[in-house]
Amino acid sequence: MLQNNQMNRQIVLAERPQGAPTSQNFKMESLPIPSPKEGELLLRTVFLSLDPYMRGRMNDAKSYADPVALGEVMVGGTVCRVVNSNCSGFNQGDWVLAYGGWQDYSISDGTGLVKLDPSIMPPSYALGVMGMPGLTAYMGLLDIGNPQPGETVVVAAATGAVGSLVGQIAKLKGCNVVGIAGGSEKCQYAEDELGFDRCIDHKTDDLFVQLANACPEGIDVYFENVGGQVFDSVLPLLNSCARIPLCGLISQYNATELPQGPDRMPLLMGSLLVKRIKMQGFIVFDDYAHRYEEFSQAMTSWLKDGKLKYREDIAQGLENAPEAFMGLLQGNNFGKLIVRVGEDELN
Repeated sequence: MLQNNQMNRQIVLAERPQGAPTSQNFKMESLPIPSPKEGELLLRTVFLSLDPYMRGRMNDAKSYADPVALGEVMVGGTVCRVVNSNCSGFNQGDWVLAYGGWQDYSISDGTGLVKLDPSIMPPSYALGVMGMPGLTAYMGLLDIGNPQPGETVVVAAATGAVGSLVGQIAKLKGCNVVGIAGGSEKCQYAEDELGFDRCIDHKTDDLFVQLANACPEGIDVYFENVGGQVFDSVLPLLNSCARIPLCGLISQYNATELPQGPDRMPLLMGSLLVKRIKMQGFIVFDDYAHRYEEFSQAMTSWLKDGKLKYREDIAQGLENAPEAFMGLLQGNNFGKLIVRVGEDELN
C-alpha cells in the first residue's frame, strides 16, 4: 500500500534482534492519521534517513540514548512537508527537517524542527551532507583528527555517507587520502570521482599489505567507523601522535559476544601509550550541535563551488525500509541511504 491521506503506516519494533536484524524484528501497522492539537503540526514524511546507529536503538541496553520500546515506531530523521499547522512560525506546505521516525505521518510541537529551502539545495540533503553524517565527518575529522597538509588520512567505509565526506574534506586540507571500502566498484568511485589517492577493498586477502604499500610513511589520522579487521590492519601503521576520531563500529553492531581469538587489548593500550596516539569517541549532536552554523557555512560553500561530491542511495517505499536497513549493516548501500516514503507535492 502506497502512502495516502487516509491512513498512517508505521513500522514498529516487533522484537529485539539476536545478532543481525531480520524481517521478523519489524512489523508494519496502519492507524488513522493523527490530528494536530493547538500548538502542533501534522507532518507528512517524504524522506526517511537510515543510519547504523539505529541498530543500537533496537537493543535493550544502556547507551547515550534510550532504546526503542517494543511496539513503538522505529526512530529516524525525516524530511517532511507540513500538512496542517496550528503552530506559529510554520505554514502548510513548508519543508522541514524532523525526527518523525519510520512512519508516513507524525505530530510535532515545533521543537527541534528546521525549515528547509528547496531552492537552495535538495531537501533530502538535510539527512546527509548537510545533516548528521556531514556534521560527523566535518567535526570528527577537523576537530579531533586535526589533519595537517601532507599528512596521511585513512578512512573506512570510504564511499558511505560519512566516509566519502571525510576523504574529500581531507583532500581539501592538503592531505594524502587512502580509503577502505567493500568492492572494486566502490574503490574505483572513491579514486575516480571523490579524488582519493588510493582506495583498498577490505574484502581482499592481503588488506594489511595493500594498506602498508598505500601508506609508506604511516598513518597520521584514521577516521574510525567500522572496527574489526580493518582496525587490526590500521593499528600497526599508525604514526606517533596519530589521531583516531571514533564515530562508529559497524562491524560489531550485530555481535552477541566478544570476538574469538587472543585478547588484543594489551596491544591496543600499548600502542596508544608508546606512540602517544589520541583516540576519541564522540556523539555528534551532543558534542558539536553548537557548531552547526560553522559546519553549514563551510559545507554549503564547498558544495556550491563544486569542491565536494555527494551521492544518495534511495530505496523506494516505507515498506522496504527494513530490507534496506538490513542491507546497510552489511555494507550494501552505495552513498547516503535514504528511503523515499512519499511524493514531494502535497495532495
